[in-house]
Amino acid sequence: MNVLLLGLVLFLGMHSVSIVMDPWRDRMVAKMGEWPWKGLYALVSSVGFALIVWGYGLARHDPVLVYTPPGWLRPLAMLLLVPVFPLLLATYLPGRIQSAAQHPMLAATQFWATAHLLANGMLADVLLFGAFLVWAVLDRISMTHRMQRPIPSVPPSPVNDLVAIIGGLALYAAFVLWLHGWLIGVPLLAF
Repeated sequence: MNVLLLGLVLFLGMHSVSIVMDPWRDRMVAKMGEWPWKGLYALVSSVGFALIVWGYGLARHDPVLVYTPPGWLRPLAMLLLVPVFPLLLATYLPGRIQSAAQHPMLAATQFWATAHLLANGMLADVLLFGAFLVWAVLDRISMTHRMQRPIPSVPPSPVNDLVAIIGGLALYAAFVLWLHGWLIGVPLLAF
């Protein structure tokens, strides 16, 4: 569990710098330069992500039950996951979806984390998905109080929404049918 916690602290901590210390972040960028800061950000985030994956895998070998979700929540969780990939793609494909969601990646994270909390009740699940949910909510709130940095993306176009929806639903189908079982070790459908 300690490896998972360390990974969450590093990953979400680095992703929270702008939430809690935006002026400090700007001073560091001015001192180091944009690309060295991005390199440090990527390095710490990558180490944190690797520790999250490793720690979550370790925690699954010695599960601690926090709650048992009722079976009827599983279909609801699957339904909540439908918009996740279209929202993620809409982050980089400006269009009506991006405008409506305002922060589509944060919305995707909130849907993803909530769905997983509805379907999983082990301590590692609660820590992982709960931490991401709290972070996404706090980041969304903080966005109203700080200047937004541009996200690299393609030019705005009505076609972007179509690409986000079709591509996102294709990714969702791939995860449901195959990728979740292959990557996470938990198949979502039993054939």
